[in-house]
Amino acid sequence: MARSAKKCDKNMAEQKAKLKKAMEQGNMEGAKIYAQNVIREKNQSLNFLRLGSRIDAVSSRLETAIRMQEVNKAMTQTVKGMSNAMKSMQVEQIANTMQDFEKTFEDMDVRSGYMESTMESTTSMTTPPEEVDNLMKMVADEAGLELAGQLDTPGSNEVATGSSAAVETKADPASELEARLAALRG
Repeated sequence: MARSAKKCDKNMAEQKAKLKKAMEQGNMEGAKIYAQNVIREKNQSLNFLRLGSRIDAVSSRLETAIRMQEVNKAMTQTVKGMSNAMKSMQVEQIANTMQDFEKTFEDMDVRSGYMESTMESTTSMTTPPEEVDNLMKMVADEAGLELAGQLDTPGSNEVATGSSAAVETKADPASELEARLAALRG
């Protein structure tokens, strides 16, 4: 499952490069498609990781079942040992047997807790369309492109390079952050 997740991550990187190229060429429709592919690959990677985690959880459950069989055998031996100890009333032997039993029981608790935390961490995720726009804005910022409301107008093919805006924002990082915040607010 980890290999499949890595393959999806590689595909995601390829689609992101295509997204950047489409945006540089002013192809906003193509860019949206590539952005959707990036998010789809990301989700598929996460799903593979979740599936791997679930397989690990099942494996952990099987291991717990095997440990429970071992505990049952240990308890049987403990009962036999306790019966023999009771016959001879050797207190030290009883104490040693009980310590072994407690140690085995604590090990089982730790493994069970790990299994439960693994199962709780698996959840499903949906991708809202806003993520596509946010990803496109992030790639545009990295490439130095301005979208200027083009995300809302699918037929627009104008993409301007922000060389003068980039010079201004490098001079004042606070104004750059304010401009990004204003762009996100719409």
